Amino acid sequence: MAKSSRQKLKLLYIMKLLMERTDEEHSITVPEMINYLAEQGITAERKSIYDDIETLRLYGIDVEVHKGRHTGYYIANRLFELPELKLLVDSIQSAKFITLKKSNSLIRKIESFASKYEAQSLQRQVYVSGRVKTMNESVYYNIDKIHSAINENRQISFKYFEYDKDKEKVYRHSGKRYTLSPLALTCSNENYYLVAYDDEADMVKHYRVDKMETIEKIKAVREGLEKLQDIDFASYSRRMFSMFGGEEMQVKMRFANRLAGVVIDRFGKDITMLKDGEEHFTVSVPVFESPQFYGWLLSLGEDALLLEPKAAVDNLKGYIAGIAKKYEG
Repeated sequence: MAKSSRQKLKLLYIMKLLMERTDEEHSITVPEMINYLAEQGITAERKSIYDDIETLRLYGIDVEVHKGRHTGYYIANRLFELPELKLLVDSIQSAKFITLKKSNSLIRKIESFASKYEAQSLQRQVYVSGRVKTMNESVYYNIDKIHSAINENRQISFKYFEYDKDKEKVYRHSGKRYTLSPLALTCSNENYYLVAYDDEADMVKHYRVDKMETIEKIKAVREGLEKLQDIDFASYSRRMFSMFGGEEMQVKMRFANRLAGVVIDRFGKDITMLKDGEEHFTVSVPVFESPQFYGWLLSLGEDALLLEPKAAVDNLKGYIAGIAKKYEG
């Protein structure tokens, strides 16, 4: 590139230098800027640097000055504050549905919003006990394709799989493609799920997005949109336990007072909690009956008791008896 052409890039290089190498703890002097520009094949004088800094300020970049023995300039406010970037990094590293490879890629991109010095503090490992990262790298593109189909009011087709004991993929539906109407995406228990309408079964079903493959939009218009009116997504995942489906029913449960926080975390603060003696309270909530619901309730021990309906209580007794039988002898 000719020298005159590089001169046109002077302002951009100054902005890049300030963004990458300065923050409130690290400033850069005008002579250092001139030397940096010389390395890029660009000549500059002090006055032109001052003019360029003022131009950046007029553009909206918060360039401040450290006055002292060596007057230096730095970027004071950025699009993201450092604590916000740290929060994003921590969230990415601890998210189960983001692969390790994609986590590292996203964090490198996040680092570009900070100075090189601040970026060093983003190189931190969030340790989460038993953390298991998803193995499906395409989950991000799956989410994008599903959103695109919903926005265009189109149905989708895809293959769906599980892993066997040898960690090999085993395709559901005999390997045939599912054709469904996507209604929404929801996140539960650190996994993304597609909520979709199955026309043949005339029911709403759920699919783990990271276990979906080769998603394609098809020309058919979505069906079952009226089902959306029956779904309160704010409480949907609270009624579902690990997104395992089952019959939805109203259940009444009794808990020891010490479990109030646990119940609120599960069902939300709007839940009605009725006093039941001095040591207990009861709640009535809609849930999807499933082994996962039973497992959650039993994990709370003797301080949690399912009271109604009788059919659910009988099913829970059968569930407990079936497990106990496994341990006989």
